[in-house]
Amino acid sequence: MDKGKTRAQSEKPSKKSLGEMLIEEKIITSQQLESALAIQRQKGGRLNDILVQQGVVKPEEIAVIISIQLNLPLIDLKRHTVQPGALRLIPEELARKHMLIPLDIINNALIVVMSDPEDIRTIEDIKVQAKMRVEVALGIRSDIERAINIYYRSSSAIEKQVSKMEPKAEKRSKETVVTASTPIADMLGLLVEQAVKDRASDIHIEPQEDRLRIRYRIDGILHDIFSFPLNVHSPLVSRVKILSEMDISEQRRPQDGQFSVKIDNNEIDIRTATMETPYGERVSLRILDKSLALYTLAELGFLPDVLKKYQKMLKSPLGMILAGGPTGSGKTTTLYASINELDKNELNIMTIEDPIEYNFTNINQTQVNVKAGITFGGGLRAIMRHDPDVILVGEIRDKDTVDTAIQAALTGHLVLSSIHANDAIGVLFRLMDLEADPASISTTLIGILSQRMVRRICTNCRAPYTPNEEELAAYSLEMGDAPAKFYRGTGCNLCADTGYRGRVGIFEFLVMTEPIRKLLRNHAGANDIKQLAVAEGMITMRRDGMQKVRDGITTVREVMRSVFSIS
Repeated sequence: MDKGKTRAQSEKPSKKSLGEMLIEEKIITSQQLESALAIQRQKGGRLNDILVQQGVVKPEEIAVIISIQLNLPLIDLKRHTVQPGALRLIPEELARKHMLIPLDIINNALIVVMSDPEDIRTIEDIKVQAKMRVEVALGIRSDIERAINIYYRSSSAIEKQVSKMEPKAEKRSKETVVTASTPIADMLGLLVEQAVKDRASDIHIEPQEDRLRIRYRIDGILHDIFSFPLNVHSPLVSRVKILSEMDISEQRRPQDGQFSVKIDNNEIDIRTATMETPYGERVSLRILDKSLALYTLAELGFLPDVLKKYQKMLKSPLGMILAGGPTGSGKTTTLYASINELDKNELNIMTIEDPIEYNFTNINQTQVNVKAGITFGGGLRAIMRHDPDVILVGEIRDKDTVDTAIQAALTGHLVLSSIHANDAIGVLFRLMDLEADPASISTTLIGILSQRMVRRICTNCRAPYTPNEEELAAYSLEMGDAPAKFYRGTGCNLCADTGYRGRVGIFEFLVMTEPIRKLLRNHAGANDIKQLAVAEGMITMRRDGMQKVRDGITTVREVMRSVFSIS
């Protein structure tokens, strides 16, 4: 009997190695396999990781082959929803250490998605931790890491801190609130940490009649995230005020400040502002993550022809370039990308900002400080005494600043600034509202950008759809014939079921040609100037947006939401 079993086992074909299967499927060559094996013998590590690092195979291809080799299901975590009951069984530290995510509980077994399903020791640790049977599935490492960031939210940790708070928390002393080890301090830290994970730009702390509402602004849209009892409100506001060096006793006067925190070894700056409401002070926190790389102009969403014209304009030795748009339209991002393209060694680039959002190397930056007498206008006059080549003025908001900026441009400097206006033509008339002389504007201004930010369609769940009549009419108004396919996001784990992930700019770029300068000097109306600009090749924001709809980058609904209010 034993001999029979031995004979049968000897006749059973051995399991093919990963390398053999990859060669058999013609994914890699034998030479590529030998090179990877040599590295493995020398440095150790898993063969599949080495092949991916060498760039000879994609993670998805490796995963499919391993799934077949080990006879394990391959789970697409972008499509599957992690169940809270499963998530509670495995702590985040264990999940991150071994790159795994608990997916679900089925038939009294915990389904765990792992990047290394052959790690027997970790599987045993999971069994001990979960106190139940474990079934393993295979996942792609990057997908697992993304799922950990999405699902291991700070909710339970925050709720735990809230539960520790006393019913009459508002009577806590200043010393108690400022202590870093208190529940309210931990709670604020977790709120900021979760906001950074969620790619939020702002946190809104809003007292309501019966609750404290916490909202995050993600990709330009506010989302309700947490709801807390009102006893949390007062100590949370006090904590923010103390960190921001505000007056903790002042509750009626609006205040602003800033503080910094470290999250995952990254320095995060937080700009804060408070304001009284009928239910108490609301707090806004603007998140500035210094670890995020600044965009280049090419990444912002410029059409190729527009980008070439704008980059050429940035090489002008003098004149003024303005970026127009409402708050949150990306003007500062565009201006930062613009000066970041300039030669910082040959040029003296100086800025006056309110506040300085990102620090640049080899650029001299100054922050507005009204208490110290440093305004945009005053700071700009001071900069002109320091031999600048390029000057960035954070915002033109009054007559003093616009007059000084025009004077700087006239005296041989390239001046870049932002201004609040609906569109490119509106910038011209906004300058005149600030009592700038049309002749001086026409002489110094060389170009105007107007812009908005729209949400990008999530590339993971992008799918064709049939737009409604309103969307078709809006598209046809700008572009004429409809494209073969319209796209939108159907919603997935990667985009939190919104269908969108990230944002892209839509632009209107006005080049100040001599015919347009002449119209401006002759006090022509906005429609006349716009008609001439379009005839000369200016692409309006609406058209730029619809071109991005045609290219499957954003949706008609997003363009309508952002720019169709512009007449």
